[in-house]
Amino acid sequence: MKKLLLAACAAVAVLAAQPKANAATLEDVRARGILVCGVNTALAGFSAPDSQGVWRGLDVDYCRAIAAAVLGDPAKVRFSPLTAALRFTALQSGEIDVLLRNSTETYLRDTSIGLTAGPVNFYDGQGFAVRKESGVKSVSDLNGATICMAQGTTHEQNATEWFAAHGLKFQPVIMENQETMYQAFFSGRCDALSQDSSALAVAIGVVSGKPDDFVVLPERISKEPLGPFVRHGDETWAKIVRWTLSVMIEAEELGVTQAKVDELAQSGSAAQKRLTGAGDDMGKPLGLDPKWSANVLRAVGNYGESFERNVGQASSMKLQRGLNGLWTNGGLMYAIPFR
Repeated sequence: MKKLLLAACAAVAVLAAQPKANAATLEDVRARGILVCGVNTALAGFSAPDSQGVWRGLDVDYCRAIAAAVLGDPAKVRFSPLTAALRFTALQSGEIDVLLRNSTETYLRDTSIGLTAGPVNFYDGQGFAVRKESGVKSVSDLNGATICMAQGTTHEQNATEWFAAHGLKFQPVIMENQETMYQAFFSGRCDALSQDSSALAVAIGVVSGKPDDFVVLPERISKEPLGPFVRHGDETWAKIVRWTLSVMIEAEELGVTQAKVDELAQSGSAAQKRLTGAGDDMGKPLGLDPKWSANVLRAVGNYGESFERNVGQASSMKLQRGLNGLWTNGGLMYAIPFR
């Protein structure tokens, strides 16, 4: 009996020592009446305030879509600007409800820091930018170069492994945040700048002020699947975040646009009606309103619409869909069936 009692006490001690999972994010958000979303401090196309102070971008749309799904109103979001170094701590501590800060999903981030990775909302790869006058044409030409990178990212490890594998060396210049990294590169402190290729496009096209003076090298040395993170242990909240994006992708597949939500709810196919909230109650399993998916699409439109206005041809970035195109067009965006 004494041994059993000791074993029971030990088990309780182990459980008590483990981090307590927040399994009530949905309830917390509803009680607060506001979704708190962690975003980049300023990355045009993904999350940045415009001239009027209104947050816009691909990640911002995703945040608004979650708010529409949970609270019925895409405006009920508070955006929390975070550096790369502080983003995961903010989520772990409960400061934010979801992290949507162009963050790469990796094995260790998904398994060892108390967080769960969500679906990929942008497929990217690490690239390098240099001054045109440098004459550098390839990453292999950067042997011995100083390369600016931001603290708290996967970029230094990626570059270290790539350069070592190719028998090359470089000198990393690690900056505290993205803003100081850009200042260092554009002031001439570094020979090259390295981060996700989409961010490089923003840096050169928007931040530099002299886009013709710089070039992004053609190679991509890594896979950078970007997506949201939530706290581990809250399965319902993770599913809400995952299915919100799936609704946006499925809507594009089915031709459901922001402007046609109400029309297709009346005259669409069975699949379109289900997606626009006119079919079966698809909110009940997640504890959401029956019209939650329709609210998402009314708020931000389908994935293609969000992509085009934020980073695509209707934006200043003019990015091609590429890997972020629908699977039917050779891309990787594939919605889990909404049925």
